[in-house]
Amino acid sequence: MTYSVLFVCLGNICRSPLAEVAFREEARRLKLDVVVDSAGTGDWQVGSPPDPRAQAVARKNGVDISALRGRQVKPADFRRFTHIVALDEDNLANLRRIAPADAMADLSLLLDHVEGREGQPVADPYFGDDDGFDVTWADVTAGARGLARKLRRKD
Repeated sequence: MTYSVLFVCLGNICRSPLAEVAFREEARRLKLDVVVDSAGTGDWQVGSPPDPRAQAVARKNGVDISALRGRQVKPADFRRFTHIVALDEDNLANLRRIAPADAMADLSLLLDHVEGREGQPVADPYFGDDDGFDVTWADVTAGARGLARKLRRKD
């Protein structure tokens, strides 16, 4: 089965692009057939590149996110993606609120896919210092591994 996963945070310039590339790398490693993207529930970062600190932490971990651009979640995403994964409870609540009646995607929090971390948010590093991006990278990597393993078991 081909899965499609959309990672969602608020602005789509920090957490969700990092989750997108962490999941893409894990899916490649596990040879999963997936389509991966990221988006934000807000619209003020549409077209913007990822935060320079997010780009730096991705680069430090061997991936380049500089070509990604912020976009906002659209109603069609709820039909296009098999899984829509929020980075925190506020964005999950927003996704539930804006989901069209014919939504088909499974909604979850990223850390729901990590044993012992269910219900926890991936901390938003935007207003903190550079160290917060390392913590975010560790969280999105753990979540990406957990989700990829779950999808692989379903195949």
